[in-house]
Amino acid sequence: MLSLVSLILETMALSVVMLFVLSSVTCEENSGTREWFRANILAVAALLGYAGRGMLPDVLSIEAANLLFMAAISMMLAGFRRYEGKTFPTKLLAGGMAVVMAVILVFHYGVDLPGVRVITVSIFHGGVCFAIGMTVRRMIPASQPHYPFLFTVVAAFALAFGYAVRAVHYMLLPNLAVPLFASTVWNTVYFSLGTLAFPGLTLGAVMMTNARSLAKAAYAADHDHLTGACSRRAFFQLAEREHMRKLRTGGDLSVLLFDADHFKAINDSFGHAVGDQVLAEIVKCTQKVIRNIDVCARLGGEEFAVLLPGADAGTAISVAERLRAALEGAVLATSANASVTCTVSIGSATLQPQETLAALLVRADRALYAAKSAGRNRAMCAEDVRRIEVGT
Repeated sequence: MLSLVSLILETMALSVVMLFVLSSVTCEENSGTREWFRANILAVAALLGYAGRGMLPDVLSIEAANLLFMAAISMMLAGFRRYEGKTFPTKLLAGGMAVVMAVILVFHYGVDLPGVRVITVSIFHGGVCFAIGMTVRRMIPASQPHYPFLFTVVAAFALAFGYAVRAVHYMLLPNLAVPLFASTVWNTVYFSLGTLAFPGLTLGAVMMTNARSLAKAAYAADHDHLTGACSRRAFFQLAEREHMRKLRTGGDLSVLLFDADHFKAINDSFGHAVGDQVLAEIVKCTQKVIRNIDVCARLGGEEFAVLLPGADAGTAISVAERLRAALEGAVLATSANASVTCTVSIGSATLQPQETLAALLVRADRALYAAKSAGRNRAMCAEDVRRIEVGT
């Protein structure tokens, strides 16, 4: 009896610790954390009831404790469903809890068979844990680290399996009226499993929350918040990486630099909100023109860049011309029943043998300047600019 109560108290202590951990990540941006926090509070209250068996009235240590523990595991599921952005099956779980409570009352005050109560409660808890595992399994990301999600899935399915084994074990017992707090090996195993339930699921939830926060921070650092294009810092990192790879293995690498023509006039005429829409639409249009392996970045203001791995000079200027034509014919925003259009000037350059990335970008920038000087709304490649300069 003492050892089992000790396990319950240890579980309660771990749940209290998890409350402090959850409090550090609970906010509106972290979906599910409020539900997980409430689940651990309910679990602590339920465990206090279980630990008081024989000292508290049965209605508190049996009925109230089981109701609180079912509400706690259900709240854990609610947190994972909210994390996923899905609704919570309130009616289904409320109906399940009502059925379980009816069974507990009948087989406590009608015919006292603790084994039946254990089987019923185990089926409910096992079903909810299985639902948690299935919920998290659907959320395993393709790009983020998998470990936090896999940990939670394994923990949930392991708990579901443990509850199933417990239910089957009690079904096979010849006498269902076994003392639940007897210090047997099986009782110790089952109570130990219960000790790991909430701390394990909560730990997985916290790891998932941290993984999502890190992913959001990484995305914010690597992307422009207004347009969703690659950030300047991330663009230069990717360009340098691709440049070094091309120097090692050979192959082509091209870059486009382009500006929105007369963008200040758009801001002055229609306002900065419309100007922001124009910039965002320029990026959307660019991403439709380029390939999946190409990278579009906003370098600052109305200046953009496109990295074209494997593209030679002819391909680069062809992409530039398609982009120019697509933007020339597009309505990028509307304001006061007026359609807002914008053209771009584009400079392209292709990597030469042993050329540095800085030199490549300088040549692309000179081509961009030449396109703007020649009247804007045009694309020019660095090789043509060089030939013009040599000819003059």
